[in-house]
Amino acid sequence: MKKLERSLSLPYVIAISIGGMLGSGIFVLPGLASSITGPSVWLAYLLGAICVLPAALSKSELATAMPSSGGTYVYIERAFGPLFGTISGIGLWLSLLLKSSFALIGLSAYLSVLIKIDSAMAQLVAIGFLILILLLNIFGVKKVGKVQLLIVSVSLIGLGALFIIGFPKTNPDFLTPFMSEGNAGLISAVAFVYISYSGVIKVAAIAGEIKNPSKNLPLAMILSLLSITAIYVFTAFILVGNISPESLGTDLKPIHTLAYILGGKYFGYTAAVVGILTLLSGANSGVLASSRFPFAMARDLLMPTVFSKIHSKYLTPVIAILFTGLLMALVILFLDVVKIAKLASAFMVMMFIAVNFCVIILRETSAQWYKPTYKSPLYPFLQVFGIISGFVLLMLLGLLPLISVVVVFLLGFLVYLFIGKKATRTGVLTNYGHIPALFLFYKKDQGTTGLEPRDSSSSLDGKLVSDAGTIVPLLGNENSAEMLVEMASAINTRSSVQAVNITEVPNQTFLEALNKDTPKVLSIERRLKRLSKIQKLKIDFESAVTHEVSNTIAELSGQTNCDWLVMGWDGRAHSGILVRNPVGWLLANVQSNFALFKDNGIKNISKIVIALRPGRKDRNFLAVSERVASFYGASLTLLHIITPSFSKKEANKIKEKSSSLLSNLKVPTTLEVLESENPLYSISKVSSEHDLLILGAPEKDNWISILLGTRRDKFTESSACSVLRLTMKC
Repeated sequence: MKKLERSLSLPYVIAISIGGMLGSGIFVLPGLASSITGPSVWLAYLLGAICVLPAALSKSELATAMPSSGGTYVYIERAFGPLFGTISGIGLWLSLLLKSSFALIGLSAYLSVLIKIDSAMAQLVAIGFLILILLLNIFGVKKVGKVQLLIVSVSLIGLGALFIIGFPKTNPDFLTPFMSEGNAGLISAVAFVYISYSGVIKVAAIAGEIKNPSKNLPLAMILSLLSITAIYVFTAFILVGNISPESLGTDLKPIHTLAYILGGKYFGYTAAVVGILTLLSGANSGVLASSRFPFAMARDLLMPTVFSKIHSKYLTPVIAILFTGLLMALVILFLDVVKIAKLASAFMVMMFIAVNFCVIILRETSAQWYKPTYKSPLYPFLQVFGIISGFVLLMLLGLLPLISVVVVFLLGFLVYLFIGKKATRTGVLTNYGHIPALFLFYKKDQGTTGLEPRDSSSSLDGKLVSDAGTIVPLLGNENSAEMLVEMASAINTRSSVQAVNITEVPNQTFLEALNKDTPKVLSIERRLKRLSKIQKLKIDFESAVTHEVSNTIAELSGQTNCDWLVMGWDGRAHSGILVRNPVGWLLANVQSNFALFKDNGIKNISKIVIALRPGRKDRNFLAVSERVASFYGASLTLLHIITPSFSKKEANKIKEKSSSLLSNLKVPTTLEVLESENPLYSISKVSSEHDLLILGAPEKDNWISILLGTRRDKFTESSACSVLRLTMKC
């Protein structure tokens, strides 16, 4: 079964979280929120963050106990069972698609600054952008995440500039009365802006892909929450301090209005463009995240299986994406922006209440498997505060959001009744359901017995063998997986070789969708088992699916602390200028020794030639070459190419040193020193008389090598036999 790789570092996780929260929450919502509470809207954002904090810390704890993709939906299902899992999945799905719909409406408002769009046309424009986003998600355009990170960076710079310029120009008259609708208005505004912090969910949903989740996940949540809170509070303050309350209260493009006031027409145009890009990015991210909930639920037999279908070519959950898009289109056409924001916040509040309950249930029932590496502080008081504050906010959102929450509960119950009952799983509460959860506050901690869980910080669920001296990534472009693994076995100095078939899929593809091995992968596994049996080699095989092949390979090598990383090779190792070649990136970033094997179809290796320039690592290269020669029972020739400019003394010195090195080897050896003005031709000619050419290589290539190719690249391309390129790092 395919495993998920952990390739996301702390900065990238923080960026994802901020990116998920930076959008409609600040580019559209502040104006509408100010109509509820007045200049105190910045305080509403601050109080909103305080109310979200318990859920963020609870989600951190849950994620380190269950570091798998799915996030809140998984936690609630494991704690409460499939029924509440169904309800939560629907709630999360609706919350995220509502927020994305809200972003698209705001996008239309910002677009109206650049082109003339009336109110009737705005909905059609939003639908048009929705179709574009759906196509983007279906066709699985890769590396969209990097573009989104760029957009987020530009947005943050722009908001920072507005604060620097706007703070000195704050008008005190605009700041009174501080709470135009009193305390009730302020609390209502807190509930209204609650959805702005939903990006925390997205981080938990990718817990299965985060490096060292026990440390990085809670840290990323807290740092991103603090960062986005500061951004919201400062930006909201500058908005209410520079725009009159009458204008701000109905403004769907407040950031443009602020930029126009502070910097004039062209500054306003720039802000509009940034707003469009940010909201488009946020909407795309929302569709990407929300469409995965019906997909994951269908996979768990909690929704119709049609939602679990994956496009055979693009590897994306096309039905789930299209249905999500249909619901978003209906929202855009039939609901106003205020109702959309309130409904999105209501569903999110409901989910965060459930998250806090999850921690209480799992701790107090002493579930044997529940062993989080991070525990939320101030338990259970923090969780109780989160639950109570959530119910208060839910009540203050109004009658329609309350009714909608009830409808979601009923809908979830009906879906479970007719579809989800096929699921045989039970939640922790099902086993302890005869005890009211709140009564368990006072139960003393009880020791648990049983097997220790796997280390949550290790990749691929910890299933890679720890004694693998050599890792062999299989990317599907190898001439022969058996020959590559056999060569890795020849290099290996430890007890086993770890082969890992890696499938790279678009960012839009839910990684756990590909949890079954393809016939091609099964064929490779069968052939490697046969090789292991015939050659009497210890070969372990796994398969993995990833969004980023380079990071996954680097993670594999680090996980086992291997000596060698061995990969197939097409003969050109540089990283490229516009397109990153995994091999080039790995040469610069992987800490283990690195071997690249170009298989020219030669099966029986009896004569090996190693071409070296005299250097300090000659002994190391020869030691590896000796192992390979011994493995195949082959002879070994050490080849030196010297130019006519070499003096006789220099040539003799090379011969003496090389002869001394060869004398210590236990395989048949030959020394060959050729004088030539054309090393490329000479090595090519020598390769025709051998079965394998071994080349020593530097750790990194310079930019000239990237453009023109290294000499070793050219040696490889002209070689008549197979080539093994060795990069020694340790």
